[in-house]
Amino acid sequence: MGGTIDEEVSATPHGALPYSHAAGYTAFERTDIVAAADVVEEKAQYVCDKWNIPKYYLDYREMIVAEKPDIVSIATRPGNHADITQFAAENGVRGIYCDKPLCASMEEADAMVEVCEKYNVKFNLGTQRRFTPGYIKMREILESGELGERRSIIAYSGGSALWGYTHAADMLLFLASDSPIEYVQGNVAVDDADFEDNRTETDPSIVMGFIRFQNGINGISIPGTSYEFEVNCSEGTIRALNNGLGFHLRKRQGQFNEILEAQFPPYERKSGTVGCIEDIVDAIETDTETQGNIHLAHRSTEMVFAIVDSQRQQGVRVPMPMENRALYLGRW
Repeated sequence: MGGTIDEEVSATPHGALPYSHAAGYTAFERTDIVAAADVVEEKAQYVCDKWNIPKYYLDYREMIVAEKPDIVSIATRPGNHADITQFAAENGVRGIYCDKPLCASMEEADAMVEVCEKYNVKFNLGTQRRFTPGYIKMREILESGELGERRSIIAYSGGSALWGYTHAADMLLFLASDSPIEYVQGNVAVDDADFEDNRTETDPSIVMGFIRFQNGINGISIPGTSYEFEVNCSEGTIRALNNGLGFHLRKRQGQFNEILEAQFPPYERKSGTVGCIEDIVDAIETDTETQGNIHLAHRSTEMVFAIVDSQRQQGVRVPMPMENRALYLGRW
């Protein structure tokens, strides 16, 4: 995600290029990349050559102290996200673009919120769908009242809790107007014995999840073949198809007031990565909050951990905020 994933997805109808952090900063006219850091020198050199980055470091701390960047991108595995965020914030970084997942425990998530608040760091999590025009249009339709009262949001998703399901959790939150959560229940594919030390050996797969939002909307996640999201309302339904490559709108109309197909409004196709970067830059320049800020990242991450903790407790409801802040997922 730091600089090479575009090579992996360029041959697919992804619709989101540029995708990597480096590609996004290069494409966005208001940012310049001054340096990159990687503990593997060959990878650092490759990314710098690919994106014309003038300098690389083998230690992110040295890079931040020497270069004094306005924005730092974190594209490592989640085990050190909290440490990097803290060091960046304490050393003058004004914005952080942290790729998903946020971190590996809610204790780490809490620490990230604290340091971002203390130093007024503008933060976005790399859940790029909330920065793409199609999904933004989908939410605008829902919030306009055109389809009436939202009753349920279904995420056709699955995958590992942190590495894959993070995207589904963020979209459930986004389509529920980023509402706080009342409670969560879930089913996770993990050996119950793995919870003995409150740390799982793997990043366990989410099978099913139920999320009760405080605004009355119910969120449901079930296994699917692609990231698809459907919102069922009193006056119609709206669905994002095939990982956001299309959208389907149905609403109550006609002689018999049935739920019939309608035209989804036109929208611009734009990279979510560039949208995320633009949002951070705007927030820094205007001292406003970002659209995927640390509080929303914390909320969707807690949803994921609560689903897993529900499994740990044999499927009980887990009220928010969850008590088990030390539950650690995976070996990073």
